Amino acid sequence: MIGLCAAIERARWSVWDDEAVLLPRSYAVAVQRAGGLALLLPPDPAAALDPDETLDLLDGLLLAGGADYGEYPERDAFELALATRAMERDLPFLGVCRGMQLMNLARGGTLIEHLPDVYGHEDHRATPGAFGDHDVRLVHGSLAARAAGEVVHATKSHHHQGVDAIGEGLEVTGRASIDDLPEAIEDPSRRFALGVQWHPEADPVGAEIAALVEAARDALGNVEAA
Repeated sequence: MIGLCAAIERARWSVWDDEAVLLPRSYAVAVQRAGGLALLLPPDPAAALDPDETLDLLDGLLLAGGADYGEYPERDAFELALATRAMERDLPFLGVCRGMQLMNLARGGTLIEHLPDVYGHEDHRATPGAFGDHDVRLVHGSLAARAAGEVVHATKSHHHQGVDAIGEGLEVTGRASIDDLPEAIEDPSRRFALGVQWHPEADPVGAEIAALVEAARDALGNVEAA
């Protein structure tokens, strides 16, 4: 059972125009393809105060990409609470794009608000609404490299914020080939706590979400064996 944190956005379908719980289907498909059950988690103020009741239902947690941190405080509070507590509980955890940034914030790290102001180029979001391609160099033997299945990883990228100061207990295990921006972080003291700046759900051969499902399956098997 993999929890997928979703946004609340205005959407249109059929004859309706209303607020909807929204997440690209590709996240759920990636979980399902790996044999997991995808559970959509809309922002919940009560769970932001006490995330354990939600996490008790899950075998793994995925924080997805989406709007900038700070745009939707209700979503930010919910996801920060879940990320913090999931890592404390050693629940298998994957942060994707915005999710990686929230993972860093949950550990006291900081963000670069607009990468072009620091790096001087728009290559991480060259075309709004379309993924760009660039390689990420991953540390040999790291969780990021094991999840991706290689140490030079071609990625789908679309973001204009990034991590700056790295949060407590986290290590940078991947950097963009174009400018050395940190693009993978992990907590080596946990069984599976990984953040990636790219979008594995948009990559037909992306293996990172399958690796999360496998880690959740292994953790569940260990609990049942005990």
